[in-house]
Amino acid sequence: MNLNKVDLNLFVVFDAIYTEANLTRAGQIVGITQPAVSNALARLRETFNDPLFVRTAQGMVPTPMAQNIIGPVRSALQQLRISVQESRTFNPSQAGKTYRISMTDLSEAIVLPPLFQRLRRLAPQLVIESMLARRRETTKELAAGRLDFAVDAPLNTDPQVRHVKLLEDRYVCAMRQGHPLAKDRISQDEYLALTHIHISSRRSGLGHVDLALGKIGLQRKIALRSQHYLMATNVMQSTDMVMTVPERFARRNALHFVELPVNDVPTLETHLYWHESTDQDPANRWMREQIIEICQQVATQERQQPKVEA
Repeated sequence: MNLNKVDLNLFVVFDAIYTEANLTRAGQIVGITQPAVSNALARLRETFNDPLFVRTAQGMVPTPMAQNIIGPVRSALQQLRISVQESRTFNPSQAGKTYRISMTDLSEAIVLPPLFQRLRRLAPQLVIESMLARRRETTKELAAGRLDFAVDAPLNTDPQVRHVKLLEDRYVCAMRQGHPLAKDRISQDEYLALTHIHISSRRSGLGHVDLALGKIGLQRKIALRSQHYLMATNVMQSTDMVMTVPERFARRNALHFVELPVNDVPTLETHLYWHESTDQDPANRWMREQIIEICQQVATQERQQPKVEA
């Protein structure tokens, strides 16, 4: 391929089509009409001698050729964007950047308070927008720049997404103080006899403890499924219901908790995700460092606390 004869703007259109799977929406992002997008796609197809995208009921589906080149194209575009910036340095004390982070309310409660305590001192003009993106859309949102980071379990295996472990925790059975079973330990029969609240951002599906119980032919009684820990805690405070939650959450909310009487429940890991195209971006790297350092401090402080089951 002779790059001297290729309009580099075509790759911007290519990235938009890949992200949106729709020519009209791609044109809206790039700022051109739908016919102009079609024309750019035709030129790209001629350049690569490949359809690149196939129209289906689900939208414009990329061909293997498009899948192979999207990573290098996005990386090159990001480098071009960085190169045209006035400076490659990031001055947090003067920056007015907005960071968009996908995280649950549990992660918000752990990360955001100490993060803002630090930002008020180091970068008072920065803005954080926290929301919860659908897990299957996280990679696309990071690639398109609509998200800067995601804080989630280590489930994203896309090679274009980089990540680092922030925190690790174990699951416990939590209940209100004064609960009839608020003792040092509970048996498996007692655990199964209780009425449970299950926290999940998904509409359906089993949790880790349900999968472990299912392996031995057992099932717990779930009366409430919610996506918010804090709301569920309010319900639990006025009932004898219990929640299987990370120990960190139980401690922070002064709940009584006991070890799970269920084997083979994996530990909970929380990872920070970002797209490879932003790996060398100074602003992205600076915020990554802040979040990682804060979580390291959280883990250190928790190791210094006495480990009591209440």
